[in-house]
Amino acid sequence: MFKNTPFEAIAKTMSDAAPKFNADAMQDAIKPVQDNLKVWADLAQNQAKEAQDAMAETMASIKDIKDPQAAFDIMKASAEAGMAMFAKNLKDATSLSFGQFHSAVDAIEKAHPVPEAFASVAKNIKAAAASAENVIETAMDKGASTVTPAAKAKKAR
Repeated sequence: MFKNTPFEAIAKTMSDAAPKFNADAMQDAIKPVQDNLKVWADLAQNQAKEAQDAMAETMASIKDIKDPQAAFDIMKASAEAGMAMFAKNLKDATSLSFGQFHSAVDAIEKAHPVPEAFASVAKNIKAAAASAENVIETAMDKGASTVTPAAKAKKAR
């Protein structure tokens, strides 16, 4: 009844595998993905709240100002704070990404049929990721120091 077309081959595979389906095993497999997504959602929500609070604070402080120079100074300080917040948020996202990458490598090692054989590969992959993370962090620090006057002042000391 089944012909050898891709759709029918998939349908046959699914119908053959349906009796073997284990909902608990599927839930266990999906749980790490759900956890990772929740951590990302929490990070995004916290970062959005920080940005909203900073904007509200800026608007409140500028609301009753009559002097244009004072308004300019507040906007300048707000922009500098925004750049610092952006750099922090980028670092947090990068850290989370690399942390989840390391966890994924650990999970692969744990699930590998011969974990001892994969251990050295996992170690090298993690070392390469740590090196990449350090390079990215250094680049972000250098970028932030060229933009943020507070960082420039620290370097001048």
